[in-house]
Amino acid sequence: MRLRANELKTRAAEAGVSVEQLTDAVTRDGLSGAKAAAAVKNWMGGKCQPKCTRSDIEAMATAVGCLSKDIAKFTSEVRNHRGSPKKAKLVADMIRGKSFEDANNMLEYTTKRAAVNIQKALKAAAADAEQLGADPSSVFVSEICVDRGMHIKRFRPKDRGRAHPIHKRTSHITLSVQERS
Repeated sequence: MRLRANELKTRAAEAGVSVEQLTDAVTRDGLSGAKAAAAVKNWMGGKCQPKCTRSDIEAMATAVGCLSKDIAKFTSEVRNHRGSPKKAKLVADMIRGKSFEDANNMLEYTTKRAAVNIQKALKAAAADAEQLGADPSSVFVSEICVDRGMHIKRFRPKDRGRAHPIHKRTSHITLSVQERS
């Protein structure tokens, strides 16, 4: 679960909630005083430092007077997928912006290898959204990105005692869903 900074700003402005009131709402053990104020300013600016926890999002949502699903997007990651980022991006581009049902059907019948892990991430993010009360029929893939992971290095024996390197590429897949407003 990640915070949508623009949505938080607009909801706070509509409700007339100041940064100080949000700071009081998120004050907890390890995040108090000046640290909490700096954290709220970072979160409203779109930065992720320090990491915004689920309890922080719920506290800010109650302070603003809305549900936590309204200011959050639900994120799932697959780390070290055994496939190159170039091949996984083909599948990612196919489902970007689609509703949950359409994306799930596309991934179900796609022959690409990356579709299995992307479908796992999609179902995990949608389950997280449904757990917080989001309507499953209005959930859509808001963003999906595929980044380069580590290379698994192997060697192929060649003639006269030589060895040629083989780089088996991996990728990190990050998928976010949110409810249509």
